[in-house]
Amino acid sequence: MPDALPLDPPRPALSVVVPCYNEQEVLPEFHRRLGAVLSAQDLPWEVVYVNDGSRDATLGLMLDLAATDPRVAVVNLSRNFGKEIALTAGLDHARGSEGVVVIDADLQDPPEVIPELLAAWRRGFDVAYAQRSARHGEGWLKRTTAAGFYRLMQRVGGRVALPPDTGDFRFMSRRALDALLQLREQHRFMKGLFAWVGFPAVAVPYARAPRAAGTTKWNWWKLWNLSLEGITSFTLGPLKLASYVGLAVAVLAGLYIVQLLVRTLVFGNEVAGYPSLMAVVLFMGGVQMMMLGIIGEYLGRIFNETKRRPLYIVERHLRSGMVPTERPLAGQQAG
Repeated sequence: MPDALPLDPPRPALSVVVPCYNEQEVLPEFHRRLGAVLSAQDLPWEVVYVNDGSRDATLGLMLDLAATDPRVAVVNLSRNFGKEIALTAGLDHARGSEGVVVIDADLQDPPEVIPELLAAWRRGFDVAYAQRSARHGEGWLKRTTAAGFYRLMQRVGGRVALPPDTGDFRFMSRRALDALLQLREQHRFMKGLFAWVGFPAVAVPYARAPRAAGTTKWNWWKLWNLSLEGITSFTLGPLKLASYVGLAVAVLAGLYIVQLLVRTLVFGNEVAGYPSLMAVVLFMGGVQMMMLGIIGEYLGRIFNETKRRPLYIVERHLRSGMVPTERPLAGQQAG
């Protein structure tokens, strides 16, 4: 008689998804604090750590946690895909039957806020998003540019209302998560996708702490590109702006032509100066290049979507509830 197949471990009520990239300095302390908070809750739980192609000892620490704590699941991606994709991979593998919490591992989002998010869920809200009332450890320039971005998204986001001063840290009910997982676009701006699915939501204010250890992975260039993703994913405003700028330049050019005709008829034909001619040519060329760049941003995103590639590839998946007897080798698959 063949051996019976192993049964799937029971589904936890709550999943906590933690995308990580080079977080070896902070991961042990994060797990300690997270475990202390969740153990005080009357809910079976798991934590899904997603290794997004880390180049330090992050994966090894995750495997050690999984070997000693059956509530730990590990999703190791085949390479670095970026935080938005890593977050999606964690949500895909979250088995929580009641809901999921999304949080970063750097401890800027304190795990101690999770009970407040769960309290909002118990009051009937499908989404409880942590809203930053203070941003400790960040300079005035980053705070100012972040505030400006959120205000801009509120103006140009159309029907999608992006909550101000809100990151990925939040709770989502199972039905809200299932709705979110239906959205499979390649260019992912998760803050916008969280807002797009709707459902009753409430803000939970908290003070964002400084990074506990390590260094931030978000430089100004990455933040700029993330902002472009948010703007181009949820509004056609730049394309409309390009049309309006083109119309305005055409009107001004028409008025200038009329002015030249009048001057020629009244005062005769004058030879135009070379500097003014070059200024007009360079200005028009710059405007055209800018408009083409805006169109190119949207066209490039359409090109990527038409290829229909998978969002990510999993090198290894260790489910929670199944403690391995030894650490799997790099080429092995589990779960």
